[in-house]
Amino acid sequence: MFKAFRYEMNMKPRRSATGTLAPLSFFKPRLFNTGGSGASRAVVKCMILLVTPSVRGQECAATLKEATGDETHWAENLQKAVARLREQSYSAVVLDQFLLENEPSESDQVLEHLGTAFPVYLNFAVSGMERLLREVRSALHRRKREETQARRSVEQQIRSEVCESLTAMLLSCELAMAVPEVPAPAAEKIRLIDNLARDMRLRLGAN
Repeated sequence: MFKAFRYEMNMKPRRSATGTLAPLSFFKPRLFNTGGSGASRAVVKCMILLVTPSVRGQECAATLKEATGDETHWAENLQKAVARLREQSYSAVVLDQFLLENEPSESDQVLEHLGTAFPVYLNFAVSGMERLLREVRSALHRRKREETQARRSVEQQIRSEVCESLTAMLLSCELAMAVPEVPAPAAEKIRLIDNLARDMRLRLGAN
């Protein structure tokens, strides 16, 4: 399972009221979650799934929501957890170790449908509310950190690829201008393309 970052690239320059080029908006990230079926679902907000047969399940879910501010759903068993995971994208999934140990087949199905959610394994029989909150907060922090790192990596990769294309464009313009007796209208268009490519490369921070 992996997370897919889709980036919309707007490489069309915009002119301000004074006629100068306005800043280019190259990257508009949209975060999607790709599950096992390959279907993309937009992650609209953070949600937590709590999976435990404990009678404290509803209480724990309410406490998690209050402490983190994230919508929290409770599933009493693994079958309901799988159904939830098929319908929603979660930031973290808290799994009762009792269920994992006693229902290995259903446990595998849950793990297959986790998607980008961080799993938190907890023994509810011996764990208190403080540990539950601590473990969930830690998982959400790790997930956010990894999302940021992945986003930066994708942005850097796209910037690098765009810079390579701009370099090739500038070389093509240079070669075109070197052709003898280039018609004036064509030469003017080539110069415009050359200037635009240089401006774009400068804004991308290329050397």
